[in-house]
Amino acid sequence: MLDAFGGAEWGLLAVIAVVWGSSFVLMDIGLTAFEPGLITLLRVGLGAAALALVPRARRTRIDRADLPRVALLGVTWMGVPLLLFPIAQQWIDSSVAGMINGAMPLTTAAWAAVLLRRLPGRTQVIGLTLGFAGIVAISLPEIPFGATGGSIATAGGTALVMAAVFLYGLSANVAVPLQQRYGALPVLFRAQLFALIVIAPFGLWGIRGSTFAWGPALAMIPLGVLGTGLAFVLMATLVGRVGGPRGTVAIYFVPVVAIILGVIALQERIHPLAVLGTALVLAGAWIATRREDLPAPPAGRA
Repeated sequence: MLDAFGGAEWGLLAVIAVVWGSSFVLMDIGLTAFEPGLITLLRVGLGAAALALVPRARRTRIDRADLPRVALLGVTWMGVPLLLFPIAQQWIDSSVAGMINGAMPLTTAAWAAVLLRRLPGRTQVIGLTLGFAGIVAISLPEIPFGATGGSIATAGGTALVMAAVFLYGLSANVAVPLQQRYGALPVLFRAQLFALIVIAPFGLWGIRGSTFAWGPALAMIPLGVLGTGLAFVLMATLVGRVGGPRGTVAIYFVPVVAIILGVIALQERIHPLAVLGTALVLAGAWIATRREDLPAPPAGRA
């Protein structure tokens, strides 16, 4: 029997949700002076520097045979998605990016079904269907049609965030066996180092079109040190205390924080259809990630 969350567990969950939920607003602030590539380079660089201060992340050795998978994570978990988000937020609100990001548990479940080569169970189908309906509802105000529609640019920005979340789902499945073998922090730290190699050209190129301003520069510190660094330490701590399935409930609060901060800090206007869509996404994610007994995959397909 699992104990209820105590004060420490709820505290960890709240800090994680606030840190990750605020990252979308911080990227918007950064975009007032910095190019997207430079934002990503600063974010990942500061995150890797923060994790380097954790001995367990730095000293754990990873076998050479597993380094290609860690490099893949550097691309699909850190490099490409963290570059796509600031590019997309040039055209869409931070709250919209946060709402779509809530679909990560859905893409993770969908990728798991593909990689295991078996159809999802009935519970997962219901969750995935609800989540897909929610994504459609969030996206409709950004699509260029009708009186409340967006523009081609906002539709493109929405598509970029969806692509990033799609890659998040793949990386979550790739990361699981590596994290079970070495722990979350060593894998994450080395994935960030590989990501730096991927995004360095974009970041250096982005310096040309960037200007310096104290507000955006200071916003990069919590975005990198907390959001891309220490928040993962807290998440690993929470999962260690309550288990993986219960620990990932923190992800469900991230879109809520992103919406609240977008309205308060940036005066963003939230379309009612997007709010409904967010509720559907979170409900679908919760249902799709519930435990369900499935038949074993056919021989040779494990």
